[in-house]
Amino acid sequence: MSGEREVEIDGDSAEVTVAVVEQTEGRLRIATYSSMVDGEEPAGVWLKEAFEERYPDVTIEWTVPEAGVNHYIQRAQQDAGIDVDVYFGLNVDDLVRIDDTLDEQLFASLERDRVERADRVRDDPAVEFGDPDDRVLPYDTGYISLVYDEGEVEGPESFEDLVDPAYEGTLLAQNAQDSDPGRAFLLWTIDAYGADGYLDYWRELVDNDVRILGSWDDAYSAYENAERPMVVSYSTDQVYTNRYDGDMSRSQIAFLEDQGYANPEGMAVFEGSENADLAYAFMDFVLSSEAQAEIAVRNVQFPAVADEHVDLDAEYDEYAHEPPESIALGYEELSGNLGGWIEDWAREIASQ
Repeated sequence: MSGEREVEIDGDSAEVTVAVVEQTEGRLRIATYSSMVDGEEPAGVWLKEAFEERYPDVTIEWTVPEAGVNHYIQRAQQDAGIDVDVYFGLNVDDLVRIDDTLDEQLFASLERDRVERADRVRDDPAVEFGDPDDRVLPYDTGYISLVYDEGEVEGPESFEDLVDPAYEGTLLAQNAQDSDPGRAFLLWTIDAYGADGYLDYWRELVDNDVRILGSWDDAYSAYENAERPMVVSYSTDQVYTNRYDGDMSRSQIAFLEDQGYANPEGMAVFEGSENADLAYAFMDFVLSSEAQAEIAVRNVQFPAVADEHVDLDAEYDEYAHEPPESIALGYEELSGNLGGWIEDWAREIASQ
């Protein structure tokens, strides 16, 4: 059966094809990362409940592959089947890694006319993927910065500050091979010092006793345990701290060079998905005003849509800090280079 009905969604009328719901008979399979579905009040749990309430005949099944998107790269290399429909949590470097590794596309090019709210995404480099095949819609973005304890250290203002003896033994960072913020911080140093100079800078960081841990969870847990007074994290850290009545003095934000490294997250439909209609319905729902507000607060990031399409309370605006300047290396700059940069860094820095 097919047809259309008009429904009211956060104040907007939208034509919804009945067949989108009825043809699924039950489930949309979505791969993501652990913090999207685990922990206190995660965004993924809210998205599942809200979407299933809107579409009672549909069930969302989240899955968290241990190796992230690499799990599906490996399955594609082995000509194994892909057992999910959507990937939720792609970064620009994920796309580059896919394209530098595979001959065939892992994700389908977007059919934007099937996502009515796609034009809500803000026109801002902080949410752009620069994908030549237009496979990804952003759903949020964050800025990599430093979070520090103002009772222990003064906020650094530059990369050079971090290699000054005054900051010896203060910084916690993440492994760029395994961690999104760790990789973004590495790329930020490449933007600052160039492909020919970033390893020299990292050698200075090592000499100044930077501590590199595996994941963001590892590094932030060490920070919470007061093992070091500064950690690579996100400029929205105070949103989380305020939400749980934490110590704001240990949630201060430092923007090196008055910059933050933009790290947009996006969603894409796997090539060959048999649930593409429902996948597009879900993507459209994610860009709704209600969903964008919930994702921003629960995932502690900035919305992907323009301000007029999302209503965030004054507390969020007070504690979510945007850098004076947003920077990021784009798809073209990373393509053909990302793997080598990370391998060289891992060999010379992370292995020490």
